[in-house]
Amino acid sequence: MKTRILVCGIMTAALSFNAAAADDTSLPSAQGAMRASSKSEVSFKNDVMPILQDHCISCHAPGTKGVMKSGLDLTSYENLMKGTVFGPVVIPGDSASSTFTKLLTGTNKGLKMPMGLNAEGTLDIQYIMTLRNWVKQGAKNN
Repeated sequence: MKTRILVCGIMTAALSFNAAAADDTSLPSAQGAMRASSKSEVSFKNDVMPILQDHCISCHAPGTKGVMKSGLDLTSYENLMKGTVFGPVVIPGDSASSTFTKLLTGTNKGLKMPMGLNAEGTLDIQYIMTLRNWVKQGAKNN
């Protein structure tokens, strides 16, 4: 009897914790992306776009320096998938070959994006992993 009560209590606590975590909408937009590394599927809308909005669109939106220089507009999935004037930047399923993810780590001809972000000149590792996982998973518009 005591074992059943203990098991029921543990299950109730676990379900309550999961429900509270699922309803947490108080996180800033890109913070949701930090949770994406533990999720099975990365969502463009919920995980990738908030990172782009917080760290990339200031230079990669129509009329900005990044778009004028490279043609890379990061304001939508369709524009990201169009790539630059030099060609595509995302190769769905191939994070290692995608210019999009190479630029985050400086492995694309020494260029590193986003420019001037922090002392290391790069995004936090959680964001980089989220973006890499999204590309590895096929860069879906989900």
